[in-house]
Amino acid sequence: MVRRRSPDRVAVLSLHTSPLAQPGTGDAGGMNVYVLATAKAMAARGVEVEIFTRATSSRDEPVVEAADGVLVRNIAAGPFEGLDKNDLPTQLCAFAAGVLREEARHEPGYYDIVHSHYWLSGQVGWLARDRWRIPLVHTAHTLAAVKNRSVAAGDRPEPAAREIGERQVVAEADRLTANTADEKEALVAAYGADEDTVDIVAPGADLTLFSPGDRGAARASLGLAQDEIVVTFVGRIQPLKAPDVLVAAAAVLVDRDPGRPLRVLVVGGPSGTGLERPDSLIDLTRSLGIAHRVTFLPPQPPERLADVYRASDLVAVPSYSESFGLVAIEAQACGVPVVAADVGGLGVAVRSGETGVLVDGHDVTQWADALDSVLRDDDLRGHLASNASRHARNFSWDHTADGLLETYERAAWRFGRTGGVDRPTGEFSPRRPRGLWRMRRTGSVGAR
Repeated sequence: MVRRRSPDRVAVLSLHTSPLAQPGTGDAGGMNVYVLATAKAMAARGVEVEIFTRATSSRDEPVVEAADGVLVRNIAAGPFEGLDKNDLPTQLCAFAAGVLREEARHEPGYYDIVHSHYWLSGQVGWLARDRWRIPLVHTAHTLAAVKNRSVAAGDRPEPAAREIGERQVVAEADRLTANTADEKEALVAAYGADEDTVDIVAPGADLTLFSPGDRGAARASLGLAQDEIVVTFVGRIQPLKAPDVLVAAAAVLVDRDPGRPLRVLVVGGPSGTGLERPDSLIDLTRSLGIAHRVTFLPPQPPERLADVYRASDLVAVPSYSESFGLVAIEAQACGVPVVAADVGGLGVAVRSGETGVLVDGHDVTQWADALDSVLRDDDLRGHLASNASRHARNFSWDHTADGLLETYERAAWRFGRTGGVDRPTGEFSPRRPRGLWRMRRTGSVGAR
């Protein structure tokens, strides 16, 4: 790999959740994994990445080197703890000030691209774009307009302010990335995005870590019995992710066949509106009489999470909304079939009938039937498992990084061509961004 004297620098904004946080609790989830994994993959190609996030503890160091070429900058913006995601708009100014002050310490043109993740970061990215005279690339990860189409029972719709904020960021960004064609269509239809400025860049998985392995050893490491049939949920425990649908469906399966050694493994912690009733899922298992069949584990680090998947006969992803579904890809990479709700990007992550089963809706009986169809047929399960691991090889963070670098190049070309003028909310003087760099998918980076 050829590195230039002054590597390109990308400023990545992830305001509401840190890429260093443990996925599975609070607001930490697939986006955290995405931001850090793509940063590392881009750094391996000679592109320096600085990730700006909000400090959530007084123990957070101002700067953390997450990997060679990847810095995480913890910006003080509001109280360290106890600030709900819905309150974060009050801290946009403080966060933006911290980001802009860091750039001001350097010569103009220090960063080449600003890439914002989630709409809150997009609001700050929009300001940085105008201040720094560089292109803004935005990745939404989830869209309020999509989530509000299918709100889970007991959950709340996303506020109107979020939809307004998302629409503003879509209008301001030089390019957008979508996880799937469906998400691109939603950006165009619901937010008026120019389809020519939306690139489809699928997320991935760490295929060196998530791979088929010894099921017996994995179960032993987790304290699970070797003869049990294990169905697993991995994710934040909140209505959006619908772990209650899996638990209720498991109760139906137990009623149908009380002698079957069914074990439900739930890995994750309360999040979002789930924090209002953190024990609700435990209470549900008791009320359904299957508490002795359900094992709860806290969020697991990646190495342990790989064993969670390997220990499973099946992984369930019953979410009401998913822009993609990293859990589905990680599980399949470990050779485990997935039963998932047919929503959002899960229709891309899972090939129904080939690597798993997609369920249309959240009817408990329908879910029980789908789980039963796979669990009772060893030949089918083996067929799905074999296809699953092959399918997952199409999704890697290297592929994602390649797609993002191509998006950055398109954004720089468009920005250099227009000078960033004629923005919907104002104008600024045209300026060609520093170095319309050349980046090749081979990983070589040309000189300025």
